Amino acid sequence: MNGRLLVVGDALLDRDLIGTVERLSPEAPVPVVDSPREHLRPGGAALAAYLAARRGADVTLVAPIGADPASQCLRALLEVHLDLVALPLDGPMPEKVRVRTEQHALLRLDLGGQSRAAETHTDLEALTGIRADAVLVSDYGRGTVARPWIRSFLAQRAENVPLVWDPHPKGPAPVAGTRIATPNLTEALHAAHPVVTAGENLGDGNVLSLAAGCASVLTRHWSSTAVAVTMGRLGALLDLGEDIPLIVPGTAHPEADACGAGDAFAASVALELGAGALPSEAVTAAVSHAGAHVAAGGAAGLGTAPAGEASAGRPKAGERKHAAQVTDSRVRIPFTTLSGKAARTPGHMASWSPTPPRRAEDVVAATRATGGTVVATGGCFDILHVGHIAMLRAARVLGDCLVVCLNSDASIRRLKGRDRPVNGCADRRALLEALESVDAVTVFDEDTPETPLTALRPDIWVKGGDYTASELPEAHLLASWGGQTLTVPYVPGRSTTRLIELAHESGFTGSST
Repeated sequence: MNGRLLVVGDALLDRDLIGTVERLSPEAPVPVVDSPREHLRPGGAALAAYLAARRGADVTLVAPIGADPASQCLRALLEVHLDLVALPLDGPMPEKVRVRTEQHALLRLDLGGQSRAAETHTDLEALTGIRADAVLVSDYGRGTVARPWIRSFLAQRAENVPLVWDPHPKGPAPVAGTRIATPNLTEALHAAHPVVTAGENLGDGNVLSLAAGCASVLTRHWSSTAVAVTMGRLGALLDLGEDIPLIVPGTAHPEADACGAGDAFAASVALELGAGALPSEAVTAAVSHAGAHVAAGGAAGLGTAPAGEASAGRPKAGERKHAAQVTDSRVRIPFTTLSGKAARTPGHMASWSPTPPRRAEDVVAATRATGGTVVATGGCFDILHVGHIAMLRAARVLGDCLVVCLNSDASIRRLKGRDRPVNGCADRRALLEALESVDAVTVFDEDTPETPLTALRPDIWVKGGDYTASELPEAHLLASWGGQTLTVPYVPGRSTTRLIELAHESGFTGSST
């Protein structure tokens, strides 16, 4: 992604010592790491800047960097990828040394722990001339963005371009005008507890509930338009100061190294906003990019040069093909899920049989019996399309079962008109029950699904798109028993109404062939 990004924060140097472990030491019950090889890579704000540059952005990093050997190593890693404005550093460059095998981290050593941004006031002219489409603050708690003159500079920039603030528990709150703050759940809890007031609730202990509670509190108390709380494999929750937050589910990578995922997420949000994306679009794309970063091995899988070797230069246009593929945020759905509850290969077709539909009440009871989370969604699902599939899959990963509350034919006629539905209730229900993401379907005749929701009492109610509480009366119903209402991103340009319009425009007459 092209664009100009200014990154301000605390830079670190990361060292990976990667070897093999085949025995324990005779001196103590600890593993012996044989023949470790050393890899150097940017860390902290430098990693966020480096990741943005790898995506093709024109990046300028403003961070304290000295003249010590570690600082010189970091300069060498960065200077061929981005522009660097070095602020004074009080002490040696902080280092994180990770001892690991190819698959597992064994130990981390922190060096230069007391080093911080120097008190020296740098001439603002070196910063005010930097052109950028967006600003990313990458705070690692070492004082850079706590300096009054830096905060004044950032607040001025926030008046003209989107500013994304990735906070740290030891750092200050975002400056006024921040477009999106991107704490992880631990950081959000740390920041929300001191400012929570009577009547405000941080949730009931459930991860999604905690994230929603913290985001709501921080959106009100921070000088930020929105807060996006990252939750690892669960994705991110975006609160825009409205009633219903947006949840963007992530992808689980159980054996992968998540180091640097937060930096990848924050850098992506900033780049997307700088390119003109809406906050919901930026967060959706950023979850995808962070997942791709983790799947590729995290920060350890960046492929930086071993110590002593020259780092590759700025990627050329032809060399950015992989990055461009990774940044494609279109939803990819395995359409094998349309044909049954389990993926099947041709050789298994003869022995496969469909899973019989289950009653919604039975599914909910079984889930509750094991302490699981019940998720529900609803709608007409008249002509099933990729937007429906994406929404259902996103809803399903939020809990342990998904129940679809389906409008009856009579309900749809009242809501959509006499020429709807296109597909009758039996067909719509059968299609939904065939999806891997759907555990049960229940049909209701009313205009809204309060009746089945009252009977099922789900923990989470999910809708696709952007809604406010006034548009979703069921949100107040969910809140009455402590349930959470969330929205998930919709796929642009995909809707039943649009499909019907296209069919009419093409002259389709409803032939059975």
